[in-house]
Amino acid sequence: MAVPTPHAEALARIPVREREARILGSTTRFWDYGPTDARDVIVLVHGYRGDHHGLEPVVARLDGIRVISPDLPGFGVSTPMTDAPHSVEGYGRWLAAFLEQLELTEPPVILGHSFGSMVTSHAIAGGLPARALILLNPISSDPKVAAGRGITGLTRAFYGVSRALPERAARGWLGNWLIVQFMSMSLVTGDDKTLTKWIHEEHHRYFNGFSDARTVAEGFRASVSTQVGEAAPRVDVPTLMIVGAIDRIAPLDGQKRTVELFPDARLVEIDGVGHLAHYETPQPVAAAIREFLPELPAEPRR
Repeated sequence: MAVPTPHAEALARIPVREREARILGSTTRFWDYGPTDARDVIVLVHGYRGDHHGLEPVVARLDGIRVISPDLPGFGVSTPMTDAPHSVEGYGRWLAAFLEQLELTEPPVILGHSFGSMVTSHAIAGGLPARALILLNPISSDPKVAAGRGITGLTRAFYGVSRALPERAARGWLGNWLIVQFMSMSLVTGDDKTLTKWIHEEHHRYFNGFSDARTVAEGFRASVSTQVGEAAPRVDVPTLMIVGAIDRIAPLDGQKRTVELFPDARLVEIDGVGHLAHYETPQPVAAAIREFLPELPAEPRR
């Protein structure tokens, strides 16, 4: 029996509009939550092999704020890009074009989770207009070794096998129930059994929502190609890093080094949680965001 979604009631109270845009060959589908005339607008960029559902526990606690949450091209129900590679740079180009199509009156706050932290930080470092940057569980250490060379080696081998298989076999390999369950179990850090079961169910529901194996392979190469610290010195907007104290994917020592590289950044550390702060501790994440927004300058960088 499926576990009820913990944030369903709160999320149901927030108005949402489902929309789509054609960007770099991708039919990008996105969800526009909250009041259209809100003072604060946040655009979300989710993590690798995720989709917009993953950040909904946080969105549910941001009532009164307009939150725009797309499925990245090639993931969820967005189709792949045909006019750009599925790389950090390619997704940065997509993000810039996506913001242009939104036709917002002012540049928004940009939030990136995990792989999304790479895309957003590098895009803003390259000149993307933004009011501010929020990084949730950012990749702030070398992704090739941060989780341990053994685990990283196995992960690279896993995606290497998928590249060698025909599409149907590759989809079966990438979506293997045991692999997804192992991934989910390795990321959960809390001891709430009901919440843990729900998180596992979420991963089984959405982790395999990708368009094709080639795009997954391109995305994986992108996910181990850089880190936030390489962009940080060129990010000239206020930045908030929200990190898990026991994050094995993005360890705390790397987060503490990286926050010092930004011209204007602060670190919020959430105790007792790892790389799934959006699932396990959405209330502290939302509280950190709410505390940050009123402190932003009235005139965003364009």
